[in-house]
Amino acid sequence: MKLLRHGAPGREKPGLLDGTGTIRDLSGVVDDIAGEVLTPDGLARLREVDAASLPAVAAGTRIGPCVGRVGKFICIGLNYADHAAESNLPVPPEPILFMKATSAIIGPNDIVRIPRGSTKTDWEVELGVVIGRPAKYVAEADALDHVAGYCVVNDVSEREFQIERGGTWDKGKGCDTFGPIGPWLVTADEVPDPQNLGLWLEVDGRRFQNGTTQTMVFGVARIVSYLSHFMSLQPGDVIATGTPPGVGMGVKPDPVFLRPGQTMRLGIDGLGEQRQAVEAD
Repeated sequence: MKLLRHGAPGREKPGLLDGTGTIRDLSGVVDDIAGEVLTPDGLARLREVDAASLPAVAAGTRIGPCVGRVGKFICIGLNYADHAAESNLPVPPEPILFMKATSAIIGPNDIVRIPRGSTKTDWEVELGVVIGRPAKYVAEADALDHVAGYCVVNDVSEREFQIERGGTWDKGKGCDTFGPIGPWLVTADEVPDPQNLGLWLEVDGRRFQNGTTQTMVFGVARIVSYLSHFMSLQPGDVIATGTPPGVGMGVKPDPVFLRPGQTMRLGIDGLGEQRQAVEAD
């Protein structure tokens, strides 16, 4: 299934994308794409619904973040060896963890706003993992059983805030609008191998990122297992798994960063595309 949320910001309704590409409203079935709805039992109930019987959503309706009421937005840093190299940093021996503020979350096609004082706002296309079953001290062999599905994430980042202002990375990662997710939450049964997905990103039509999850340092199963040994994971938690090379910070000889008036477009095989206009905050 391809699950989604549609409608005005803060008032999104649950929905699904049917086999014809029509968005159907699920609000008569569930209250949101969140929490218990994402558990194995919750998804099983949704699979029993006749999509053709659901109301069609009007064309042009805004698509919101594909997961509601996100409890944790966890990110993995430097998880592609070639991205670590372009960042002039060593490949980490264990996953690097940081948190992205849930207030950063926006829809896949909403406006990304460059924060006041920013000089180095950057882009990062990433595979998002959505947890569907509580996970604590999970073995790597069992980790994928705790995944509800996958989505596209743009881990927008302010590099000066992140790297040059001291402290942790979080301050450059959690600015408002820095977390577009969606358009769809594609359930795990439709993604047989999360380590074989192409992902890409363009700015104003120029392709900067063109990678594959095959080159992750730590795969999805390893990441879910690893995280579960430091914190419990709950249905609806979102994990951004790192970005391939091609971020603006890594452009040689001179880095390239986002400016108001530009447009980002990005996508992952089978998970859909995002498109964000960039404006000043």
